[in-house]
Amino acid sequence: MKSSLLWGAVLAASLHAGAADPLTYVDLVKRLTDLERLAQLPPEGERCQQWSSYDRASRYNPATGKYETWDANGDGGGVIRREGDLQVFAEMEGPGCIWRMWSARPEQGRVRMYLDGAETPAVDLPFLGYFDGKHEPFTRAALVHTVARGWNNYTPIPYQTSCKIVAEKGWGAYYQFVVTTYPKGTQLPTFKRKLTPDEHAALDAANRTLAACGPLELPGATAHRSDVVLEPGKPVKADWAGPAAFRSIRARVDLPPSPQDREMLREVTLQIRWDGEAAPSVWAPLGDFFGTAAGANGYQSLPSGLTRDGWWYCNWNMPFAKSAELTLLNEGTEPRRVTLEILSAPVAGDLGALGRFHTKWHRDAFLPTEPERAIDWTLLKTTGRGRFLGVMLHVWNPRGSWWGEGDEKFFVDGEKFPSTIGTGSEDYFGYAWCNPSLFTHAYHNQTISMNNKGHVCVNRWHVTDNIPFQHSFEGAIEKYFPNQRPTLYACTVYWYAAAGSQDPYAPAPVAERVGYWTDIRPFVVKGALEGEQLKVLRKSAGHARTQELSAHGGQWSRDAHLWWTGATPGDILEVAMPVAEAGRYALTAAFTKARDYAIVQVALDGRKLGQPLDLYNPAVVPSGPVNLGTHDLSAGEHRFRLEIAGANDRALKSFMAGLDYLKLDPLP
Repeated sequence: MKSSLLWGAVLAASLHAGAADPLTYVDLVKRLTDLERLAQLPPEGERCQQWSSYDRASRYNPATGKYETWDANGDGGGVIRREGDLQVFAEMEGPGCIWRMWSARPEQGRVRMYLDGAETPAVDLPFLGYFDGKHEPFTRAALVHTVARGWNNYTPIPYQTSCKIVAEKGWGAYYQFVVTTYPKGTQLPTFKRKLTPDEHAALDAANRTLAACGPLELPGATAHRSDVVLEPGKPVKADWAGPAAFRSIRARVDLPPSPQDREMLREVTLQIRWDGEAAPSVWAPLGDFFGTAAGANGYQSLPSGLTRDGWWYCNWNMPFAKSAELTLLNEGTEPRRVTLEILSAPVAGDLGALGRFHTKWHRDAFLPTEPERAIDWTLLKTTGRGRFLGVMLHVWNPRGSWWGEGDEKFFVDGEKFPSTIGTGSEDYFGYAWCNPSLFTHAYHNQTISMNNKGHVCVNRWHVTDNIPFQHSFEGAIEKYFPNQRPTLYACTVYWYAAAGSQDPYAPAPVAERVGYWTDIRPFVVKGALEGEQLKVLRKSAGHARTQELSAHGGQWSRDAHLWWTGATPGDILEVAMPVAEAGRYALTAAFTKARDYAIVQVALDGRKLGQPLDLYNPAVVPSGPVNLGTHDLSAGEHRFRLEIAGANDRALKSFMAGLDYLKLDPLP
């Protein structure tokens, strides 16, 4: 990755030259890769918002001051309104620019963008055409890409006075459009799909940079390098005089083997104080500071990453006026060797117009106090003027199943309803359908995922789509599972704030940072014949397979059952029930109950056992042991049968069934 001090100086000059100076399409494209300009504090009138298909049942009631249906989750098809056969996705006044488009399922229905009052759309494509890489200028793989089933497009679409986005039937499901609105008087071009040669060249250059992310190469910068051994409890400090800016921080760490590296990277912390401030603006465990946890998970994005040769890097621009003090602290029990390299460069002009870089790690800090907002998990809550740059989220999810589902919500400058509200946790991070596949990209990454069971780490960087604020910012993401499940969140959040702003986040003790990711021993019924391990002898229809149930609280033996789906009344499923020795046995069985489960008749060796069992329940719960009588059984294989007999009137008619276990207790 390459940059230029000269380009940064030219851009800073253009930002101060006056709001009326026109921005060309090439100017906007250069912002895709420019981390230096982000330190400019936002002018009045600049804002960023997201138009999405969120469930419109979520609302704020000004009459009561309460949030209603705040966890509504039907996020696939929400629109502003309908105009005949068309659905209105977004409608905004300019000057503005669409910086990001995303969908989980774009299809062939056409989506049209009308810009600046024109009667003819500037873009008229099947929704899939915005993302499939086949239609200019949406053809560059670093800007238009699919990762883990999420469709993304970062090609800028500017307009001067207005933008309206409408869709035909059959467009698909789920959409997000992230838009920056600039102060009145800003002059922007009206987007045209047919670009000039210079505009194509600018997009090609941005595409190359975003496809080859890595440590910043900065000709003319001063490199400061030191090799240190961090003894336990003994901080190592270094000081710099300003005015200057850290343009890159790199580190190489002598790591223990995995999984011991997970704790070590949380025990060592990095902190920075700007201009003699009493409390650090930057404080995070070392690995988390560079955007991934738990452990050393390789990835390379525009602002940060971990290269294959073991170099951690951070390319965020960090200006300061008088001084910078960087401290490394090892709060573990073993000495740790770290090589630290910092590139610094001079900064000219008004340092008061530049924000100070902030990074903080936390768990469960500043959660909402309103009971109806209990689902919201706070990422960042701060006051003052600045820009939100993004977040790294680390999830510990030992019971498995999908951990997310929750929407992001960004409240800017005291607004009651968030100007950004999303459609799902994975959607915010640029993927979809809770896909656990790892991916690496300039703006968003999934760096570790144990098939959604165990450690998960995702990050999202707001570069062109950063969130400016003048007075306050509160960012949250919905958290569906409680800590006691356990499902535990930790995050590292990044933002710029005006010099002297209050940063409410204090360093967290090492006891809070490590040791909480302990495995859960599953509940086991002693002597049970596990349903998911029984041999299927016969089924007349459907599918019989193992389903993990640890997500539902650990009440099933070995956290799983044999799951039978796709059947209808009259269908049967037979499994082998092995008997080691001939004798008399008390037979019990345990099943699963849920709102879409059937009424079943059970039988042993062709003989019905009691009355049909109703497996309906509004929530997913275990049935507990069901007494199926006393039986004289020969040694060998017996046939245990389930037959779909119908369904409860209140049940969804999916006619499913789940067998947790069979148990044979010998009798005298």
